Amino acid sequence: MDYFTIHAGVLLRYVPMTARRLTGIVSRGGSIMAKWCLSHHKENFLYQHFREICEICAAYDVSLSLGDGLRPGSIQDANDEAQFAELHTLGELTKIAWEYDVQVMIEGPGHVPMQMIQRNMTEELEHCHEAPFYTLGPLTTDIAPGYDHFTSGIGAAMIGWFGCAMLCYVTPKEHLGLPNKEDVKQGLITYKIAAHAPISPKATPARRSAITPCRKRASSSAGKISLIWRSTRSPRALTTTKPCRRSQAKWPTSAPCAALNSAQ
Repeated sequence: MDYFTIHAGVLLRYVPMTARRLTGIVSRGGSIMAKWCLSHHKENFLYQHFREICEICAAYDVSLSLGDGLRPGSIQDANDEAQFAELHTLGELTKIAWEYDVQVMIEGPGHVPMQMIQRNMTEELEHCHEAPFYTLGPLTTDIAPGYDHFTSGIGAAMIGWFGCAMLCYVTPKEHLGLPNKEDVKQGLITYKIAAHAPISPKATPARRSAITPCRKRASSSAGKISLIWRSTRSPRALTTTKPCRRSQAKWPTSAPCAALNSAQ
């Protein structure tokens, strides 16, 4: 076992803060802990017994992923009182885990509009003592179920630029159902791109120079093989050709012909 995800930051006093949310508590683990706290009117037992949990993790060299059970489920709820109250508690738990030499990473949102993303990173660095932060995107808009790898990939690239340590990939089925093999592939491709985008400007000149000939080789190869996923060929190489009605020249069925046809 490499790591456990536990929702020890969902405290009894934080649950009422979610009452006015548009989408409430969307985390499965977070909702379970919130219901337990309200049903028993007791504090989160994971929080109360956190030192004992750390002792067990230290004995078996298990890392902890401190889950954000109060993460926003829509951009309407992003960066609210409940989200950051829990984040500050996760920072408190991080210091306790380090006392036992237990490694910690902090789970982040979620659904966050673009103008609010940077604050998530700065709050985590300050209150969680620069423990590694990983995020599920975040999704920058809620209008595209079925295309969540796109909407979250945008946010993932942004928070990667601000210093996020790890990106948790999202599939097209995130809000629709369980992903199949193709969904997983599309999610991974998107997140490889999202991870590369913020890293490449920070690369050393030598590293950037090493990437250039690779890109040239890929472009000049007969199949235009993608560097990000070698079984994928470029869209232009995959398109069929047909005469363009305006010029009768053979174009791949892409932008040039589409532009001429739309003008007609």
